[in-house]
Amino acid sequence: MDTQHSPKYKPELAKYCDHTVLKAYTKREAVADFCDEAILYKAASVCVNPCHVAFVKEKLNGTGVKTCTVIGFPLGAATTAVKAFEAADAVENGADELDMVINVGALRDGDTEAVYEDILGVVRVACGKALVKVIVETCYLTEDELAAVCRLCEKAGADYVKTSSGFGTRGASLEDLAIMQRTVGDTMKIKASTGILTQEDAVTMVEAGASRLGLSTLLRVIEGDDSLPTASTRNIVPKG
Repeated sequence: MDTQHSPKYKPELAKYCDHTVLKAYTKREAVADFCDEAILYKAASVCVNPCHVAFVKEKLNGTGVKTCTVIGFPLGAATTAVKAFEAADAVENGADELDMVINVGALRDGDTEAVYEDILGVVRVACGKALVKVIVETCYLTEDELAAVCRLCEKAGADYVKTSSGFGTRGASLEDLAIMQRTVGDTMKIKASTGILTQEDAVTMVEAGASRLGLSTLLRVIEGDDSLPTASTRNIVPKG
């Protein structure tokens, strides 16, 4: 890999970045490339689907880059028992961080107890073994619902509240981050995800309070070069 950096190179952003590749058609070769890039830039983690966790853990061993995976992804509509089992399996395979999706429909129904138990089920499995980031899918929530679910995440003992799965109608917004920060303050961290396409986007989200960024644009963000490839522009998209 070419290691000549652009004039806008910002290596300090790497510690915020979860280098993410979650499309259903992702081949192992692409996952390996993401690992190599994350190691090169010293990203926070590589985030992959559960089937790739053991492979990624082995690739990243000893590098300081964490292995992250998703639980109940992307809809959040599995039962709590299934999410807990998936979390346990991921931890067994070497996951250091779990990004779980809440039951969005239950939240919108006002069934906060079900949402709380859902989050708690994964937190209990992960306790002492992996961080838990809770994907609340802000694009579907009112301001009151977003504040409410942030409080549920805090109550359940999750480590982060996360904006988006990447499969909703939009990604993170500054308005989302403001509500999340007002609600959880310093008691939880915030992960902004989806739609972070440039170095300017990344800086804006960090300045707004995000401690992590979910993106597939690590090269663009660190180098400040929008001509560099993303997951959707490199050769991992199937033809036809």
